[in-house]
Order: sequence, then structure tokens, then C-alpha cells
Amino acid sequence: MDVRNKDIPVKIAIYIVMLIFAVLAIYPLLWMFLQSFKTTQEFMGTNKLSLPQNWFKSAFMGGNPDRPWQGNYPYAWNQAHFGMLFINSIFYTVVTVVSVVLLSAMAGFAFSKIPSKATPVFFGIFIIGILLTLQSIMVPLFLMVNAVHLYNTRLGVLIPYVGLGLPMGIYLATDFVKSVPDAVIESARIDGARYLKIFSTIVLPMIAPVAMTIAILTFSGTWNEFMLINILASSGNGWANIKSLPVGINMFSGALASDYGKQFAALTMGATPMIVFYLAFRKQITKGVAAGAVKG
Repeated sequence: MDVRNKDIPVKIAIYIVMLIFAVLAIYPLLWMFLQSFKTTQEFMGTNKLSLPQNWFKSAFMGGNPDRPWQGNYPYAWNQAHFGMLFINSIFYTVVTVVSVVLLSAMAGFAFSKIPSKATPVFFGIFIIGILLTLQSIMVPLFLMVNAVHLYNTRLGVLIPYVGLGLPMGIYLATDFVKSVPDAVIESARIDGARYLKIFSTIVLPMIAPVAMTIAILTFSGTWNEFMLINILASSGNGWANIKSLPVGINMFSGALASDYGKQFAALTMGATPMIVFYLAFRKQITKGVAAGAVKG
């Protein structure tokens, strides 16, 4: 029998497994999107898998003719101040990603290529941060932020975000920079280049794959972060000026009842940027994660 014919059942089995995983990944997103076009009464019906009865009316107009444009999407956008929350989330995410990537790359270069007796000590301190969970440091972090009068400020949110993203970023960057040949660094030093020049012109372009990996992890963690910003930002008047998108989504979930139609609309709007980010950078994400894993 031809060897290629023997491979056909294996390929079919692989494609079947991949198809199952694809369905398991896509179906929850599709189901969430469909539920956002239902009223709460429709969602509470007997068949949770049924299609919406009136797509446009439930999603955009609402069920009350005396209050037009009170559908799931307009109501969720206005009630939760999604415009401001989107801006806040974008601001926190962009600043955190840029800061973590640059600081991790600089620290990785210093730890792996600049000789120093203090390197093992400082590197070990950063690595310990990987073992810490957010729940274990939440109370002392709140007390420290409050003590330096940064509570309910954007800076008081950004500093913990960057600090929590650095341990994993420095770990990945340090291992990756170790693969850069020492001869390249030594040649640049002989030519009179300073470490900052070497980092910006030689090392930084070479570690682009791991930088993409760090950016992906930081982007996902910052955009979806809820507990920390819910503690470090006040819920009083003007709360939307500081808090981020997950806090607004949580508004539609209560202890006793939930407005499911509007909650699913809010979830859909919150998940859309992540989906767009993946679709736009899917090739870079795949290459970055693969390269980071191999080099690390």
C-alpha cells in the first residue's frame, strides 16, 4: 500500500479533532452574540438555544414603544458610560503594553548581557513575582496606593498594572536575549557603542518575536482585568472617568437578578476589540508565541 494512503486516516482524524476544538472555541462567542439580540423574557424562555424573535427591535429599539432606542446595545452603551470606559481601557492597555515591553526588554538585556554581581539577586526578586497571585497582594497593594495618595487616579492604576506585568515579561525577555551572540555585543562595545545604543540598535530589533509574545500576554491581561481596578478606583460620582470596560459590564449583573439581554450586549461589545485584535494580528501572534516558546 502506498505510504500516502496510510496517512489519509491520520490526517482525517487530525482534521476532525481540530474541527471539534474550533467549534468549542467559536460556539460560545456565537451564542453570546445571538443572546444579545434577545430580551430578558426571551432568554428566560424554555429554549435557550432558540434564535431571537425580533433581532433589530430587541437589540436597538427595545420593547417599549414609548421609549425608543432603549434596546440592548444603546441602553448598555449609555447606562454604563461605555464611551468613557472604552477610552479608559484603551489608555490603560496601550500604556501598560508599551511600558511592560520596553522595561522587560531593557531588564532582559541587562540581566543577560551586562555582568554584575547583583544580577542574580534582582533577577530572582522579579521571578518571585511570577509566583504571587493578585488575591494575595490585593490588600497590601490597596494600602500602599492609598498611603501615597494615588487612590482613584489613573497613575494609581497604571503602576500596579505595569508592576504585575513585569515579572513574566522579564523572565521571557531574559531567556530570549541570552540567545543573542555575545560576539555581537562585544564588537559593538569595541567600536565604542554604549549599552543604550547597543540595546536600541542591535538587541531590540532582534528580540521582536518575544516582544510580541509579551505584548500579547499584557494586552489580554490588562484589557480583561477587573478585580484590581474595581478596588483601586472609586465607585462614587464620576467613577466612569477612571474605571475600565469590565467594570461597566459587571453593572448588568446583580446578586438577585440580571438583565441578560443587555448584559450579553455589553459582553459582546467588550469582547469585540479582543476578537478584532486577534484577527488583525493572528499571524504575528502565532509567530511570536512560537518563537518565544522555542527560544525561552
